[in-house]
Amino acid sequence: MDTRYDTVIIIVIGVILAVWAFYGLRTWLKEPGPLVLKTIPINEEMDEGPAVDLLEDAGYELVGGKMKIPLAFKVNGHTVYSRLFIDYVAVRKGSTYMVKTSRRKRPMEWNGPDLRDRLLPYLLLYPGCVGVLYVDTDDQSIRLITLVEDIEEEEYEE
Repeated sequence: MDTRYDTVIIIVIGVILAVWAFYGLRTWLKEPGPLVLKTIPINEEMDEGPAVDLLEDAGYELVGGKMKIPLAFKVNGHTVYSRLFIDYVAVRKGSTYMVKTSRRKRPMEWNGPDLRDRLLPYLLLYPGCVGVLYVDTDDQSIRLITLVEDIEEEEYEE
């Protein structure tokens, strides 16, 4: 009679393990692949200046100050290092934005290649980010740059 209870206990434990393995495997398969930069470390110290005033006047709340994001690339087995700089992180109506400020020594050209080369890394760096706010303190302007997902082939001409 003891063997029958032992068999029932082993079957119950086996069923529990099978159910646990099934749900674990299903969750693991649905989970997206690992992202190297899942979150951005927020620097809570913010410098005051004209860009901060422009953003606050436009209704943005600054939640992060200047940040340096270290990057590393493998090139033929050798590691090459670089970094990206984010001037601020701003929030408005529950949406998060990366903020880049204008630089007099390197003015922004408002064409596709310059936008791609200078701002695309910021749009891809943080998937929860709605876009990049480009603050031009000389013009007293804020431009919102977002990545358009669906473009028609005939619209694209290089």
